Amino acid sequence: MLTNLERIINDIETLSQFNSTPGKGLTRFSLTKADRGARDYLKGELKKIGLKVYEDPAGSIVGRREGTDKEAPVVMIGSHFDSVKNGGNFDGPAGVVMALEIMRVLEENNVKTKHPVEFIAMIEEEGGRFGSGVFGSRAMAGRVSYEDLLNNKDADGITMAEAFEEFGFNPEEIEKAKRDPEKLKAFIELHIEQGPVLEKEGKDVGLVSFIVGINQIRVKVKGRPDHAGTTPMDMRKDALSSASEVIAQIKDFAVKAGSGTVATVGTLNIKPGAANIVPEEALFSVDIRSKKLDCIKEVRAKIDSALSEIKRKYGVEYYVEDMLMVEPVELSKEILDIFKEVSEDKGLAYKEMISGAGHDAMIMAGLTDVGLVFVPSKDGRSHCPEEWTDYEDLQKGIELIYHTVLKVGDKK
Repeated sequence: MLTNLERIINDIETLSQFNSTPGKGLTRFSLTKADRGARDYLKGELKKIGLKVYEDPAGSIVGRREGTDKEAPVVMIGSHFDSVKNGGNFDGPAGVVMALEIMRVLEENNVKTKHPVEFIAMIEEEGGRFGSGVFGSRAMAGRVSYEDLLNNKDADGITMAEAFEEFGFNPEEIEKAKRDPEKLKAFIELHIEQGPVLEKEGKDVGLVSFIVGINQIRVKVKGRPDHAGTTPMDMRKDALSSASEVIAQIKDFAVKAGSGTVATVGTLNIKPGAANIVPEEALFSVDIRSKKLDCIKEVRAKIDSALSEIKRKYGVEYYVEDMLMVEPVELSKEILDIFKEVSEDKGLAYKEMISGAGHDAMIMAGLTDVGLVFVPSKDGRSHCPEEWTDYEDLQKGIELIYHTVLKVGDKK
């Protein structure tokens, strides 16, 4: 193999050290001290290669290697380098390390491509700090405004705009992160599968043809705080009890929608949060995913109807905020065919797959041709400290994308 396994291991292990929860999994939220450490490491490695290195107005890291035709549209490769809370070392960094290693191999072998190739490491894909998922790619697609930065806050009430400014970026320039689709040739991402299929079936790589759509909403049910002992049950406006009626139905909404539709209530916060006070407010999140947009809309409509019903029955108020809406996406058939061709040539066992997780690739598909490769996850675990991908499996995925980049980038 042209790629270097020792370097791949070192990159993953080094990035894992930039972590705000040592011993409790990886937590690297965007625009934090841990982010800064990982950012400085990546920029340093890119500069060693000799690339043009910069950060775009959204905070994503770019390392550009010119092609023989500097005006040709660029081939972008990479993923995200933020993490969920108490996650693992591979979700995101696997794809970033892929791009870094490919840039090294291109330079070491003095490979000439017609198209420029860009390393990309995006921030806030997980939305762990600000609840604003696939942020870096959405900014490239022109789907982030300065107003968004003012409205998105972390758990401490710090706005994204404030965090950007403190980190050294100008939040008012966020819209300049938008990329011109005419100047993009392709975006290719590597990611861990985050599921058990590849390992169970003994496949080296998963070649993604489709990514599910995602609708994430935040729901606030507003009731009235009262004394828990002196307020009769039929005279309460209990926000939690009312919200629970809606939450209990969401599983059935997803099952009845069919087509593999799933829905998850992942957070639930109660105010004032005292044992002797009737809850005044219940705030919860809902994540709806399906390969069919109509199924997502069906579940969302049923949630809206259920909320309307608790307002009628109990006199509570409710508010719904859309956090993320991404339609199902079909990825490039041309790049998929190249993946298959290279896999067969290199003796890699592959499986064509639909991704049930959202990725920057699904946003970038609105701008350019996109390819997405999965590598196996041990026991299917992800978003936890036990997340693991064998380094040899990661290297196979990197080799596949390297040879794909040569074809897409038009090697000379």
